Amino acid sequence: MAQQYKVEQRAKLLPFLFEALEGWSKKTVKQRLQGASVAVNGVITTKHDFILMENDIVEVGVVQKTGRATPTVRKLEIIHQDKDLIAINKPAGLLSVGTTKETKDHALALLRSQLTRGKERVQLWPVHRLDRDTSGILLFATSKEVREAVMDTWESTEKIYLAVVEGTPKKAEGTITQPLRLDEKEYRIHVGEHPNAKKAITHYKVLESKENRSLLEVKIDTGRQHQIRAHMAWLGNSVVGDERYGTKGGRMGLHAFKLSFTHPVSKNPLTFEVDAPSDFYALLN
Repeated sequence: MAQQYKVEQRAKLLPFLFEALEGWSKKTVKQRLQGASVAVNGVITTKHDFILMENDIVEVGVVQKTGRATPTVRKLEIIHQDKDLIAINKPAGLLSVGTTKETKDHALALLRSQLTRGKERVQLWPVHRLDRDTSGILLFATSKEVREAVMDTWESTEKIYLAVVEGTPKKAEGTITQPLRLDEKEYRIHVGEHPNAKKAITHYKVLESKENRSLLEVKIDTGRQHQIRAHMAWLGNSVVGDERYGTKGGRMGLHAFKLSFTHPVSKNPLTFEVDAPSDFYALLN
């Protein structure tokens, strides 16, 4: 049976384990962590510098099945394909791209495999990324030149998400303009003025409220890492299931719903729209 430890103050995981598991050798502690038998709030992690927050629950001795499962995807849903661009409907739980050379279960690898015919490998470049637990529209280019052309106009691209958040924002609609800064050591976004912070603009509108949760339409003018998640947490209405900026619970309530821009080659307007799956809407109840 797993041993549980409650976090009293912010700390990094490995130092916390050294202190909590007094009497264990540091080598054994590291082996347990690397062996995927340590979980934080029910999710297995092997990152020694994972940031723990007050009241987090750390378990030691868990089995692999309690970890976050990668969905079994045999075939990705392609919602648009031409010689320059391919858009898919990424399921929640699937990485956009691999984090290491060994990682094979991600959308980029699956799409390459799905489109490859014969021995010639399909070339693809991700135009943008979605967080692992965010579902929805993910765009790829078939050349670096097309990718760069789309990215050059990314701020003018219409990017609309659906989000299920905790509570109900005080204003039915509004705009958040707080700049964002990535803390690379903690892999966490900080909100507010700072010499290294970058402009970020998020518009939101409440579509529906039920008890302690709300469904929002969120439009971002910029496309910063974790932008919606960090901005909504700053507002006081964190995205449901967002353990990094809010609290863990089921799937994360974020879905890339709509993407509109001008095709960089044909110059024709493109609009992709994919509704969220049923497990996303179930978060409202």
